[in-house]
Amino acid sequence: MTPAQIIVLATPVFLLMIGVEFLVGLKRGRNTYRLNDAINSIGLGIMSQLVGLFSALFTVWLYVLVFTHASLWQLPVDAWWVWVVGLVFYDFCYYWHHRLGHTVALFWAAHVVHHQSEDYNLSTALRQTGSGWVGGWLFYLPMAVLGFPPLVFGVVALVDLLYQYWVHTQQIGKLGWFDRWFCAPSNHRVHHAVNDKYLDKNYGGIFILWDRLFGSFIEEDDREKIVYGTRGPLRSWNPVWANLQNYADMLKDSWHATGWADKLRVWFKHPGWRPADVAARFPKPAFDISRVERYDPPMSPAAQWLAVALFVALLAATSVLLWNAHLMSLPQQLSAALGVIGGLCVVGWVSERGPSLSLSRQR
Repeated sequence: MTPAQIIVLATPVFLLMIGVEFLVGLKRGRNTYRLNDAINSIGLGIMSQLVGLFSALFTVWLYVLVFTHASLWQLPVDAWWVWVVGLVFYDFCYYWHHRLGHTVALFWAAHVVHHQSEDYNLSTALRQTGSGWVGGWLFYLPMAVLGFPPLVFGVVALVDLLYQYWVHTQQIGKLGWFDRWFCAPSNHRVHHAVNDKYLDKNYGGIFILWDRLFGSFIEEDDREKIVYGTRGPLRSWNPVWANLQNYADMLKDSWHATGWADKLRVWFKHPGWRPADVAARFPKPAFDISRVERYDPPMSPAAQWLAVALFVALLAATSVLLWNAHLMSLPQQLSAALGVIGGLCVVGWVSERGPSLSLSRQR
């Protein structure tokens, strides 16, 4: 069974858990969902899986290449301890991948997609980047060098990813001793915050122990209301622009910078860093958390029904594509993937232009 097929089988479970969380939120009077945001987040997850059909070929090839020709030794795939140590070591590598994904602009441009939602719920967990392959593979090559077989790497990577789904919720409070050792909803809520107090904290995937060891842990404070999103808000439901916005911003700053060193620093300094001359000529307002307003263009009932119907059709098409991708030629995969991505852009357009749809019919 391929990784894409495993995701297809997991999708009904993901959607069921989203439904349960939504109903729990309604019962408690603490609903954390908006239709437009949830559709956009899940749509970005779809787009990430479609891009993964092609980018995985590169990352797997590179891992196998290093494992075959540069590993210090090759560990036995049938030894239980290789799987256990492999999972722990993968999570350690993920911690540094995740940490640099918040502190190096080039890596943040890929990871930012996951943080763009201004809500925090299980649909946010599905909101994944389409450009993580740009540099993400680099952080896991130590596993290949130390001889963890490609099968072990692939399985523990999937386990680490699936584990992180459940922590994206506001409906589960603190869990006592569990929070001290593992990534849990309380710890991960902090990670998605833009509050000064919480910024760039709690990077662990499965284990929060790494944050405690390397000084990036902070406990959720019930007195500090968490504000979700990014300090450079997306303000769009277009999934392609969601993936490209930060790259475009850095490209403009790099182009406008007068010094060659600054042109490079734009890509490798902390996210948000800008050359002094560029900041002076093209100023941006300072982040003010008291003025943060969620992006929420109104949708008419007709627009909501149209967006949902189209989205369900695209989700079904994606499931068929991912399940049968290994039987299709590369041109067939590419054309089908582009068709679904184009459809997701239409869903985003409908979500942004909702009122105009109903007005045009009234005329």
